[in-house]
Amino acid sequence: MTLIAVAHGTRAPEGPVVLESLLSGVRTLLPGVDVRVAYVDVIEPTLSSVLAGVPAGERPVVVPMFLASGYHVRVDVPEAVTADGGRALVTPALGPDAAVVAAVEARLRSASADLPSAVVLAAAGSSDASALAEVSVAASLLSSALSRPVVPAFVTTASPSVPDAVASLRAAGHARVGVASYLLAPGLFQQRLTTSGADVVAPPIGPHPLVAALIAERYRAVTPPADPPP
Repeated sequence: MTLIAVAHGTRAPEGPVVLESLLSGVRTLLPGVDVRVAYVDVIEPTLSSVLAGVPAGERPVVVPMFLASGYHVRVDVPEAVTADGGRALVTPALGPDAAVVAAVEARLRSASADLPSAVVLAAAGSSDASALAEVSVAASLLSSALSRPVVPAFVTTASPSVPDAVASLRAAGHARVGVASYLLAPGLFQQRLTTSGADVVAPPIGPHPLVAALIAERYRAVTPPADPPP
């Protein structure tokens, strides 16, 4: 079968390169599966065009590579699947799965030998309350893993902003504040984190093996096991 990993899209040239590296890991875990990438905004190929290229009679699996179930997951992806005839199987988004949070923790630890005393979990942002709640769940999981306060904040659309969250933690007495990136790939949003006023800014999640394994797991969860050879 075909696995279509769908992402937001970015004009930053390194973004698609990072996603392709991530999907290379998925291909290793799913030998024989046709793993393709699609985007819901900014760049091509679109999800509609990739779905149209899947052979007739096949039920592709669409894995939304989003860290919260906002508008793109709830509206854009289902609309494209419906327009294609509804044959695709759609899995849940990636976040706030514990595997994603573990990858975020690993990126933060890689950014500094000493963990900051408090952390801002920086997400893209959404106008959808349920998506924001999912980011709060991820922040709670990260706080438990780090044994430190973790505050969810957003690059755009929602409040608090990342700089405001950093400033609030400093006002609360934390001398060293870090930003953990709840972003999958580099781009404009990740660039904005560097001006947030934090002492440590972690890189985006990128091609982490835990995320590749989660995408493969999402695929296996909706597909029947292959018949054993005779």
